[in-house]
Amino acid sequence: MRKKGGSMKGLTAKEEEIMGYFWEKGPLFVKEILAFYDEPKPHFNTLSTIVRGLEEKGYVAHKAYGNTYQYYAVVSREDFSRRTLRGVIGKYFNNSYLSAVSSLVQEEDISLDELKQLIKEVEEGK
Repeated sequence: MRKKGGSMKGLTAKEEEIMGYFWEKGPLFVKEILAFYDEPKPHFNTLSTIVRGLEEKGYVAHKAYGNTYQYYAVVSREDFSRRTLRGVIGKYFNNSYLSAVSSLVQEEDISLDELKQLIKEVEEGK
């Protein structure tokens, strides 16, 4: 059940991996997705179920060709990243971007110089 306000459910690692294929390759049939996997390949039905789950969550849609479906992404990678970042900040930093950034600085995942550079780029509208 999707919450009102259009908030989308997050993705599992497997779902995210499959979305990556749609973002890189464009529209795909499940059998084409199967070809991207190394042995031991997942079962066709397993992939098909995951893709249908992505459709239920609103990430992909399909075109029917006879009795086979070609699926395509309806959410761009950029939108997905933005939503994911917003979700993480909402969940772990009380919706405060400032506390998220200060946490990165404290953990030394980002230097003050990098932060200054980032601020400069944002101000310049990059």
